[in-house]
Amino acid sequence: MIPVCEPTLDGNELKYVVDCMHTGWISSGGKYVKRFEEDFAKFVGLKHGISNSNGTTALHLAVEALGIGEGDEVIVPDFTMMAVPNSVFYAGATPITIDSESETWNMDPALIEERITDKTKAIIVASVYGHPADMDKIMAIAKKHNLKVIEDASQVAGALYKEKKCGGIGHISAFSLYANKIVTTGEGGMVMTSDDNMADRARSYRNLCFRSDRRFYHTELGNNLRMTNMQGAIGIAQLERIDEFVELKRNNGARYRELLDQIPGIKAQIEMPWA
Repeated sequence: MIPVCEPTLDGNELKYVVDCMHTGWISSGGKYVKRFEEDFAKFVGLKHGISNSNGTTALHLAVEALGIGEGDEVIVPDFTMMAVPNSVFYAGATPITIDSESETWNMDPALIEERITDKTKAIIVASVYGHPADMDKIMAIAKKHNLKVIEDASQVAGALYKEKKCGGIGHISAFSLYANKIVTTGEGGMVMTSDDNMADRARSYRNLCFRSDRRFYHTELGNNLRMTNMQGAIGIAQLERIDEFVELKRNNGARYRELLDQIPGIKAQIEMPWA
């Protein structure tokens, strides 16, 4: 078997997890979760990081943070993992699919506007296999039609679009931290935004919509999507080495392209000059 990816856990992961266990903070409280949220948000260049249980729940939180609901439509790519349209279905909304570019395999911006209706509220952009989507074109379309943009940055942690960090360009972003991702916490996810209202809504929904003024009093339907302090400890150690991990991924990708280019009929994903 050739694995998609083997996690690299030979940094400070064990040291931080042991420290976490010694403190007794092994659930969602503790210093490591908060530090991981802050460090990851700073790395991407945004104000808020909201940790959660996995990449699917990160997408769900991002959709909920925008207030998307029944009767709304959300533009999504047709070449992506099922979690993307599912996050729209969870909110009671309808995903509207867009086909891909042949070069990058990402959502084709030229096809978006013809699918926008008066029900469209947002665009979810899922950048595929480490290559960013053409965000300037997508953001311009969103601005023209007063839409919000959710970046599914699960496969592009550390990648750059025109020198900007992927996940830091749209209005809100979602990261997966599964074991085969560039930064992993085993299972886990992260929502990021610089919008205070979106961040507050995501944090509330993640934590069962506890009221700030009366904890066990709920006026909205939330969920328990929290990350543990142990996962946060692993995430901090992983983030310390993200540049190294990106370089390893780029070297692996170059090797695959070199070998696959020798096989007739196979066309590899093309890296654009701005990526």
